[in-house]
Amino acid sequence: MTGSCCLVITGASRGIGLATAARFLREGYKVVNISRTPARMSGLVQLSADLCRPNWSEAIADSLLAAVGQAQRLVVVHNAALQPSGSVQDMEPEVLRQVMELNVVAPVVLNKLLMERMGPGSAIVYVGSTMSFKATVGIAAYVSSKHAVLGLMRSTCQDLAGSGIRTACVCPGFTDTEMLRGFGGEALEHLASRSTQGRLVQPEEVAASIHFCAENPVVNGSLVKADLGFVES
Repeated sequence: MTGSCCLVITGASRGIGLATAARFLREGYKVVNISRTPARMSGLVQLSADLCRPNWSEAIADSLLAAVGQAQRLVVVHNAALQPSGSVQDMEPEVLRQVMELNVVAPVVLNKLLMERMGPGSAIVYVGSTMSFKATVGIAAYVSSKHAVLGLMRSTCQDLAGSGIRTACVCPGFTDTEMLRGFGGEALEHLASRSTQGRLVQPEEVAASIHFCAENPVVNGSLVKADLGFVES
C-alpha cells in the first residue's frame, strides 16, 4: 500500500468491524469509524451516528468529508448490521424496515456521500453473510437484507464499470464475536461443528479477507466466502 489511503467503516466498535479497523490501521490507513458506540481503540476518527435513522448523514456529512480529505485511495467497508429474530409468519413490518434501513439503505447513503472522493484504486466492500446466498429458519428480515446486500454489490460493480473503483461482498460464516458467544457454550460447539475445519471463524480472519478484497484489483464484483467451508448436509 502506497500513497495517502483512508478507510471509512461502519460499526467498528466491536467484532469484525473492530478487527477490520485494526488491520487497516496496521497497514497505514487513516481509519474513520461511523457507529453509535466508539471503538475501544486509539488512532481512529470516531463519528457518532445511528444508521437506523433515515437522516443520520445530515449531522456528520461535513465532518466525514473533512476526515476523508483528499485521500489518494478511499476504501469504504459497510459492516454495521442488525440481526433480529423472527420468522416470515410473525415478522413485524417495522422490524423489517429498521433492518433494511441499517443493512441496505445506510450503505447506499454512505456511497453517495463519498463517491465523488473515490478515485481509481478505491474500493467498496460490503460485509454480507452466508445468509446472502442461503437461508435458515427464524431470521427472515436478516436473510432478506443480506440477499439485498449481495445484489447491491453486484449492481455497484456494473454501475461503476470504467471508474477504477472495485467492489466485493465478503460473506463470513459463524464468527467468534461477542454476539455469537451470547448463545452459550453448547451452541458454540454446534456451530463450530458446522465448519469443515471444526472451529469458528476469527474476526481477524474476516478482516484479512476484507483487506485482501480492498487491495486487489482482480477481485471485483466477487462474492468471497469467509466461512472455513460449511459441512453440507
